[in-house]
Amino acid sequence: MRSPHDLELTELERDLPTTAEDVAALRRARSLAQRMSLDEYLAFLEAFGDVPIEVLRARGTHEGAEPFEL
Repeated sequence: MRSPHDLELTELERDLPTTAEDVAALRRARSLAQRMSLDEYLAFLEAFGDVPIEVLRARGTHEGAEPFEL
């Protein structure tokens, strides 16, 4: 059984025009990366602040489509 993380570099090597040096650099960066804790992730999200409802509504409509509410 393979995890989704196993597929990332395999697909990258196959699907994108990369050099061996590119792949090696990505593997080094991946091994150095640390995952955020839940508290760190929530603090990261809070840094963006609240988006006004008007902005969210404007994003959710397409020209000619009727807006809807959930």
